[in-house]
Amino acid sequence: MKDDDLAERIEADHRTADLGPRRRAMLEYAEKLTRTPAAMQAGDVEALRRVGFSDTDVLHIAEVIAYYAYVNRIADGLGVDLEPWIWGSDR
Repeated sequence: MKDDDLAERIEADHRTADLGPRRRAMLEYAEKLTRTPAAMQAGDVEALRRVGFSDTDVLHIAEVIAYYAYVNRIADGLGVDLEPWIWGSDR
């Protein structure tokens, strides 16, 4: 992305960040899949297709989201401590 300010705005609240339709749709999909995976429907995939993502793109998006959730749950479940650099010096 190469835009630290935009990355910070996305991290704070992607819904208010200045994003194009593709990024916005992808982040909405990611949030729903992360927070309420059982609520996912075919329409969620269709929303990604409408903004130009291919089926392969959608697969990759879902894989990254699922892998991130998996790794975090393994780390949380095993009590793995985060490296200090993850939070930065301001936390």
